[in-house]
Amino acid sequence: MMSQITLISFFKYKGFANKWQAFTRMGMPPIKLKKVDGLTFFKPLGTGSGNGFSIKPDFSTYGFVTVFNTEEQAKKFVASAAMLHYKKKAANFSLVYMKTVKSHGEWSKQNPFKSSVNFNKTKPLAVITRATIKPQLAHKFWKYVPSVSKSMDAYKALVFSKGIGEFPLLMQATFSLWTSADAMMNYAYQNPSHAEMVKKTRELKWYSEELFARFEPYKIEGNLIPNFL
Repeated sequence: MMSQITLISFFKYKGFANKWQAFTRMGMPPIKLKKVDGLTFFKPLGTGSGNGFSIKPDFSTYGFVTVFNTEEQAKKFVASAAMLHYKKKAANFSLVYMKTVKSHGEWSKQNPFKSSVNFNKTKPLAVITRATIKPQLAHKFWKYVPSVSKSMDAYKALVFSKGIGEFPLLMQATFSLWTSADAMMNYAYQNPSHAEMVKKTRELKWYSEELFARFEPYKIEGNLIPNFL
C-alpha cells in the first residue's frame, strides 16, 4: 500500500551572489511536476525574517514543499540533480519528511495532503497553515502578526518555526515543528495573542483561500533545523 510523503525543505545561503541566484530561482525552479517521478504537488517558497512571521522578507532562506506518492520516490528526488541545484551553494539546509495526520481547506484550489497516520498527541507534530489574504484586508492582517510572532518565542516546545510564502504579503503560510501535538494545542488554545488572531480571522474573514494541515514528522536531514526526532 502506498503512503504519501510530504517533504518540506529549507536552504540558507550566504553571500550576495548565492542569495540572488536563490531568489531568481523562485520564478524558474528546476522542479517540474511532469519530470519528477511520483511528484503530485510542488510550491517554491520565500521566507520571513526573524522567526519567520514578519512582513520583512528573509533574503537568505528559501524552500519548497513537495508531495510524493511514496517514500522511495521522495528519496529518489532527494538524490536527484534538481535537488542538487538547491543544495550545492547552500550554507545550511534541512529536509523534513512527514506523513499527513489531517488536512482541511485548499491550496491553489486543491488539498494536496492525504491522511495516512492516526493522530497521537504524544508524538512530535508539524503544522502547515496557508492562506491567500484578501488584498483589501492585508493591512489589518499584518497589524496582528507581530504580537503572534513575539508570543511564540516563549514556547520551549516549539522546535522550529518559519513564515513561508509564494507571493509577498498576500500568499502566506507558516511551518512549525513541535515536540508533541499536546504542546501545539496548548499554544493554540491558551495563548492570548494566538486566540485573538483566530477570533479576528473569523470576524473579518480576511482569507479568500486557506488550509490547515497536521503532520507526523519522522525524519530530518541536514543541520538547519534541530534533529529532535
